[in-house]
Amino acid sequence: MKKARIASIDILRALTMVLMIWVNDFWTLTDVPKWLKHASAQEDYLGFSDVIFPLFLFIVGLSIPFAIKQRQNKGDATNAIVKHIIIRSISLLIIGVYMVNYESAHQTLGLGKYWWCFTMALATVLVWMHWKRSPIPEKWHPYLQGLGILLFIFLAFMYKGGSDGTVGMKTYWWGILGLIGWAYLINALLFLLSKGNLYVMVSVFIGFNGLAVLNQLKILPDLNHNISFLSVIYGGTIPALTSAGILATLLYKKWSTNHKWALLALTAAGITCLFYGLATRSIWGISKIQGTPSWVAICTGIGFIAFALLYVLADIKKQTHWAKIIAPAGTATLTCYMIPYFIYPLRQITGVRFPELLNTGLIGLIGSFIFAILVVIFTGWMEKRGYKLKL
Repeated sequence: MKKARIASIDILRALTMVLMIWVNDFWTLTDVPKWLKHASAQEDYLGFSDVIFPLFLFIVGLSIPFAIKQRQNKGDATNAIVKHIIIRSISLLIIGVYMVNYESAHQTLGLGKYWWCFTMALATVLVWMHWKRSPIPEKWHPYLQGLGILLFIFLAFMYKGGSDGTVGMKTYWWGILGLIGWAYLINALLFLLSKGNLYVMVSVFIGFNGLAVLNQLKILPDLNHNISFLSVIYGGTIPALTSAGILATLLYKKWSTNHKWALLALTAAGITCLFYGLATRSIWGISKIQGTPSWVAICTGIGFIAFALLYVLADIKKQTHWAKIIAPAGTATLTCYMIPYFIYPLRQITGVRFPELLNTGLIGLIGSFIFAILVVIFTGWMEKRGYKLKL
């Protein structure tokens, strides 16, 4: 059975992915306007870049009800779906941890920092390529995946981190993909076990926001050290953004036969979150790095309203042609995300760099945006030929 989906979700995911590649390229530029960059740890400020990751977490939530429904329609039992959720989450955690360790790698590690990153990206492709839909003969699939696993083991063995190159691989933090993995794991399981009950998911959303408040006020009891790895979930901030996405989809589905009520519900939810975030700003400020409740609420409000606007444009008015060029970023998102992890190391290894004028100010920003679009176009080219990553 064809997967149930709505155009606005794919377009919102594609837009967010393009913007994520764009802002992730800012490190190559100079004279980037402050409003585009991440706020510093102590600033009470919301930069444009501070909205992109939470919006992606929101989109993960938007997709969960449709993905689980698709598996149920195929006849998958609850146990099988739970297994799929866990495997997918672990996959995101593994990739995320390797990416984080690349950031902390020492230049003297045996393979060289940038070759280590390139090999990590290659291993990710080999393990998580959707080989069954590729033109590669089936007999080679297990060998290619096995090679990817061996490369991951080799990279862990060769790794040297820390300021002096004496530290092995460890969880400094979970990385972007790892945080997505934790948020997806808890929210997908709660949605599945509650059978998608709207009121249960409202309670989950409120509960995670409550944890974020308690954590910010330093009155949340410390986790036992044996389960400290669950701190991402326990802190509430990250999973709250994904539960908001689930809530948005449930509101849409509840009134899907009445566009006006669906839009009213989504807009009302967005305005409520924005009001809460701005009203509590004076208590703890707006900070992505600190993960303040105001930051969570404002980004959640932006997610609700962005979804509502695209729902009108793409699903009610059927205006989707403008988004065709970025469509691969919405359907082959992990592939799109991984491509820069090949490009950046090769750039460092070869020393190739554009003249400084092309890396500065407005010209640099335009160039970086063109880079993001080219990554998406290449992703689409690969997807058409059967090469797409799938967790």
